Amino acid sequence: MAILRSKELRELSIPELEAKLEELEAELRLERGAVASGVAPKNPGRIKEIRRTIARIKTIINEKEREV
Repeated sequence: MAILRSKELRELSIPELEAKLEELEAELRLERGAVASGVAPKNPGRIKEIRRTIARIKTIINEKEREV
């Protein structure tokens, strides 16, 4: 999954953001599992990118919920 920027994420609705969040959390589990099993990651910075995107999504969801 491509990393989404804040501008792109703000255009999505809360259910869409929650779906993206679930996808990213699953992807993060796979990446961490691969590293834990000793497989060298193809892109070492990917885990950091995924974590940051998850944080962005959670922040935007929180902001949108406070608006309502």
